[in-house]
Amino acid sequence: MGAYKYINEVFQKEYKERAEAYKTRIRGWRAAPATEKVEYPTNLARARRLGYKAKQGYIIVRVRVDKGRRTRRKPMGGRKPKNNYLFVQPGLSHQVMAEQRANRTYKNLEVLNSYWVGEDGNYKFFEIILADPTKATVNVSSVMRQGKSFRGLTSAGQKGRPSRMLRLNKRIRRDMSIRRMGSERTPKPQQE
Repeated sequence: MGAYKYINEVFQKEYKERAEAYKTRIRGWRAAPATEKVEYPTNLARARRLGYKAKQGYIIVRVRVDKGRRTRRKPMGGRKPKNNYLFVQPGLSHQVMAEQRANRTYKNLEVLNSYWVGEDGNYKFFEIILADPTKATVNVSSVMRQGKSFRGLTSAGQKGRPSRMLRLNKRIRRDMSIRRMGSERTPKPQQE
């Protein structure tokens, strides 16, 4: 059993049993700013699996996101029935919202991926892996500055809806199978 497997087991055990180390960590995060750069990942095994490397150009940012229903901003439209609702579903998961907040703070970096690190009654905490495409140590092809977190191209952004390419490929495959079935049904001329 490798070291990363042990790290994962300890991390999960701390969360399930609500260990004292986990509670103090969450307390410290609650008092810290909502978006904070950290020296090293909390769950190293998960970070490495998602593309983090301990090289120049890769950074980890911890983001705090409010849990619960998303409150709607107060409108200027008066007390009309169409304006009389308190909550609105943004169509984004908490993880996607955390990625976008980190990307707004660090505009010159690109979001590679993110993972959950903890939660309490009020907040969820995620660690976002960001990479700098200008550094020579970073693989440029996977990190070109494209705003992936805002276009739903990270793994968290793709969970909510099927991708356009998958839909397109599904339609193409269906059309090809219909053509194939049509060619099988037509009788072939017999040779004499």
